[in-house]
Amino acid sequence: MQNFKYPSAEKLKGKNDIKLLFEKGKWRTFGNLRIIILKNKENTPISELKFGVSVSKRYFKKAVDRNRFKRLLRECFRLNKELYKESFGDLSHAMLFWASSEKAAGYKEVEVQFVKLCQAQRKK
Repeated sequence: MQNFKYPSAEKLKGKNDIKLLFEKGKWRTFGNLRIIILKNKENTPISELKFGVSVSKRYFKKAVDRNRFKRLLRECFRLNKELYKESFGDLSHAMLFWASSEKAAGYKEVEVQFVKLCQAQRKK
């Protein structure tokens, strides 16, 4: 049985972790989703999986809309964690963004884009 949890230990929250991610991470884009990822390497040792989500105030002025998209992005990660680990690795820090002002019709649309983003990464 798969582990569909998203515990606090997996959430990317630390200021230093986020700063390191933006300094040394690699960007990937698919559709309306963008991800910045930092994998475990010699010069940047990462000991665990950490994942965060963000939605820009530039695209969605209302907090209700931003919070909804953040919930959808977290749910995509939670339910497709095994696919994410196959594509990006068990030891990585990542942050997922919704990078468009267009609203998704629902969860399925967001999930399809997340799965395709992971599949595109796996092909590389």
